[in-house]
Amino acid sequence: MSLKVLIADDHPIFRQALLQALRPDAAFAEIYEAGDGQTALRLIHERRVEVAVLDISMPVKSGMEVARQIQRENLPVAVVFVTAFKDTRLFQEARNLGVRGYILKESAVTEILEGIKTVAGGGLFTSPALSQLVAHRKKLGFDLVRATPGLAGLSPTQRRILKLIASDRTSKEIADELGISHRTVENHRGNIAAKLDIRGSHSLLKFAYDNKDALEND
Repeated sequence: MSLKVLIADDHPIFRQALLQALRPDAAFAEIYEAGDGQTALRLIHERRVEVAVLDISMPVKSGMEVARQIQRENLPVAVVFVTAFKDTRLFQEARNLGVRGYILKESAVTEILEGIKTVAGGGLFTSPALSQLVAHRKKLGFDLVRATPGLAGLSPTQRRILKLIASDRTSKEIADELGISHRTVENHRGNIAAKLDIRGSHSLLKFAYDNKDALEND
């Protein structure tokens, strides 16, 4: 294995620590670095990088934006996110963009190296700590569906609205995000409450808050 790797992170200390860990390993033939997403994308094009290790939060272009561009152009580069965000929604968005590795910055350097090599070999890699969190939240989702049969009767739009309610969005904010009227959102809220056998808008809000993690994975 002789790889061209890019490390893109706007924190120089973290970037240098990772570079120092990679350089002694013979598996990495060429290693490039970038401090922002735009530079990362340029190097991916110019240097024909095979593995791009990206932070999600970067200036100019975020890691998500870089991954989205890679997907649009169908570039032959495997993407690994190394990030501080322990967020199952970001994780799922990354998977939808074809990101093959999701590694937490709190991980040991050996784990990060293992993840990069696994992805370079065609595999998928997720930090064990995040895998456990994803599994836990999926279980919460399954348990909630069993305990609340009415959830199965919600339409896709109603499920999305319920998740947005759990994220503390107002009806106006939900309407703006979904491109529908405020009245339509209010009608959906009433129908959701009826299907879940919940009385009153305050009770619906409490149900959404109390089950926020489970709703993300139902």
